[in-house]
Amino acid sequence: MFKLKISVLAVAGILCTASANSADLHPVNTVVTSIPWMNTSLTADQRADLVLKEMTQDEKLKLVFGHFGSELAWKNLKMHPAAIPHSAGYVEGVPRLGIPAQFETDAGVGVATQGSGPTARERTSLSSGMSTAASWNQKLAFKSGAMIGAEARASGFNVMLAGGVNLMREPRNGRNFEYAGEDPLLAGTIVAAQINGIQSNHVISTLKHYAVNSQETGRFTLNAKIDDASARMSDLLAMQIAIEKSDPGSVMCSYNRLNGVYACENDYLLNQVLKADWGYHGYVMSDWGATHSTVAAANNGLDQESGWEFDASPYFSGALKEAVTNGAVPQARLDNMLKRILRTMFDKGLFDYPVPKDNTIDFAAHALVSQYGAEEGMVLLKNDANVLPLHKDLKKIAIIGSHADVGVLSGGGSSQVYPIGGNAVKGLEPAAWPGPVVYHPSSPLKAIQRYMPQAQISYDTGTDIKAATALAAQSDIVLVFATQWIGEANDAVSLSLPSNQDALITALAAANKKTVVVLETGGPVTMPWINQVASVLEAWYPGTSGGEAIARVLVGEVNPSGHLPVSFAASESQLPRPVLDGDPAKPDQRFDVSYHEGATIGYKWFDAKGLKPLFAFGHGLSYTKFAYSGFSSKYINNTMQVKFTVTNTGKVAGKDVPQVYVSPTAGKWEAPKRLVAWDKVELLPGESKSVSLNVDLRLLGMYDSKTKTWQINAAAYKVILARSAGDSDAASITVNLPASSLNVLGKKIK
Repeated sequence: MFKLKISVLAVAGILCTASANSADLHPVNTVVTSIPWMNTSLTADQRADLVLKEMTQDEKLKLVFGHFGSELAWKNLKMHPAAIPHSAGYVEGVPRLGIPAQFETDAGVGVATQGSGPTARERTSLSSGMSTAASWNQKLAFKSGAMIGAEARASGFNVMLAGGVNLMREPRNGRNFEYAGEDPLLAGTIVAAQINGIQSNHVISTLKHYAVNSQETGRFTLNAKIDDASARMSDLLAMQIAIEKSDPGSVMCSYNRLNGVYACENDYLLNQVLKADWGYHGYVMSDWGATHSTVAAANNGLDQESGWEFDASPYFSGALKEAVTNGAVPQARLDNMLKRILRTMFDKGLFDYPVPKDNTIDFAAHALVSQYGAEEGMVLLKNDANVLPLHKDLKKIAIIGSHADVGVLSGGGSSQVYPIGGNAVKGLEPAAWPGPVVYHPSSPLKAIQRYMPQAQISYDTGTDIKAATALAAQSDIVLVFATQWIGEANDAVSLSLPSNQDALITALAAANKKTVVVLETGGPVTMPWINQVASVLEAWYPGTSGGEAIARVLVGEVNPSGHLPVSFAASESQLPRPVLDGDPAKPDQRFDVSYHEGATIGYKWFDAKGLKPLFAFGHGLSYTKFAYSGFSSKYINNTMQVKFTVTNTGKVAGKDVPQVYVSPTAGKWEAPKRLVAWDKVELLPGESKSVSLNVDLRLLGMYDSKTKTWQINAAAYKVILARSAGDSDAASITVNLPASSLNVLGKKIK
């Protein structure tokens, strides 16, 4: 057996200090050659094989068994002494062989803390995942991911539990704010860009929650029922696209059952689809509390039990050792688990770029990254009479509601990032997990005051509708802030705004026609007052610098360019399931959720059923106008290409999101049309830019489960250049496609 020299390990440790800035990362000195697997000229697979040969059985078992990084008082369990306090998790390393420990942190908007109060680590929060998706901007998503990955690394973490890409089947889902909308192409592409940003810091990112984890009610027990082809064209396609575009180090399997089997011991999901069909080389970790067995989980594809304290038993500890000893789990399967974990650790740089100690974070610079992301993701839904941007001659401005005088709302649960400077609004319910409710101390009111010094700006809490209405009546314009707090484990009760806010907005609009509604929500909400208000801005959960970002959009320092990544239903009656399945008061209730809509999610559902949403997928207004010309499309050499020119015909600079949809003229898809491409184009007034886009051919076919192929019919296809899925003035042309077959990865079958 290979033996390490203590002096070599000491030298390697000294050489491995690195900065949180990915540009300044320095690898282990490759001159240290007495450790074979530290030879960086070898592939990650070769290095993993070398170190795996030197591991004892007990050492192997350490790497497949994860601990929670905090105490569990309700189980009377202490955290592992080597874990970073109040973190998501810890996996032991093997110092004898130089295998680093894994230090895990939540989540997709920044470095979270499990627990609050004086123990909370204060870090930068991005705007919500829904906001990042609403930007339709891959470069921004990468930069956002790079920023939170840098903070994770600087905080001592080398695994980030990010990459949420569950499609929005249920708009009341309490975790929608963590995800990227309803379309597989948009969601998979945007999340992939963020994962690439995170992993540019030599931090492993996950992709989660795999799969069909669409609501929080009954999340531990519900059985999601969906057929293979429908899943492959929707939820699984989003995951597949994300994996292809980012190669996440780990995939986190979800809590729910899929067609009767728990996701974390589901052979179909883990072995057949993920590892065999898609050829995924990383490792599968469980969600915290999602492991239910030893033999079934191991043999059916789970590689690492996470946060074992949340499970009924430490399934991948002594029980797994016994199962391998007696042959219930083959030794080759355990070694494959280790190979996947070690290969990922080499591939993502955990061996060569150890996490630094006591690194500094440029919070000011990171706050700007968060601000830019929030600005790009805000969606101007309505703007009658151009009441926005705010006119400089306004004398009296009323700001009402939702603590807009002190901060902006964030979503709850394990992804909660605690703000620098502390919670701006203390004492809100629920105080216990998934609370506390947290407001980032970035005041929209104070920011607007800086940009509008000539105006008298008055604030009212909105709790007394009569007093708020009186203020509105004597003001030139009303900015009413409305919020919807949701979080992990808690679905929204309905799509209506809570706490009587609809009544408040209705009363304010009656008192002042120039009423602007600013929404801070986790997802879609209904708007019974939409015809009475002048303007609506969807700000989502805008993060660390959200108040500044909102102000800059309202006053016109920033031209809004966000477009909806989800459809806003007019009412729950338009949804595939008007009533949420399950009973929130019965967390242990086992029930089925039949996803009868199959792949017909979001705008596809509205199209297929002939329903008109309140606001369509892809919708978003600007302070300028754009025109399209030179629209053409052709199919050549197994590629569909779309070209057109975008011109800014208005008077201010802006960014447009031209969207390409395709509709078959013969044959039938799950819905009349699909999004197949888009771009985000920044233009000065009068400027034009040419755009050329290629279409992923899978998006033109139907998945055939028997042959595991994508089948494209020989037919004429309508190619549509639109501003949203509901654009009635969209341009279209027809392209003829030959019949063709693509393999499961979307490659042409010769």
